[in-house]
Amino acid sequence: MAKFESNYCPINETLKIISGKWHLLIIRDLFFGKKRFKEFKEDKPNLSNKVLTECLKDLESNGLISKTNLDDSKITEYSLTEEGRRMNRILYELAIFTLEKDDSATDAESEEFIKIFKDTLDID
Repeated sequence: MAKFESNYCPINETLKIISGKWHLLIIRDLFFGKKRFKEFKEDKPNLSNKVLTECLKDLESNGLISKTNLDDSKITEYSLTEEGRRMNRILYELAIFTLEKDDSATDAESEEFIKIFKDTLDID
């Protein structure tokens, strides 16, 4: 599709890539140091092995993550590609949007979360 057609929207195109229920959470996990299949499932009890496998394949086929098999073993690790690392600002803005709306958090708690996300996501 030509980019200048009236029905083209770059936001919609991005959402096609990351709109799976678990996609952004997997990307977030990678920023926070998770690398292996079982680590992605730790805090997601409703995420099945099949769906996680499909999610990882989607993210890899869209160039956001890469997969490495360690030392001829069956251990696989995932990492963000350069393109995947560019998702940092999207994740940061999502976090900030919610923190700014959350009346239950104290200012100190919100500031701590903001610092954690800025540091982890490498936001200037």
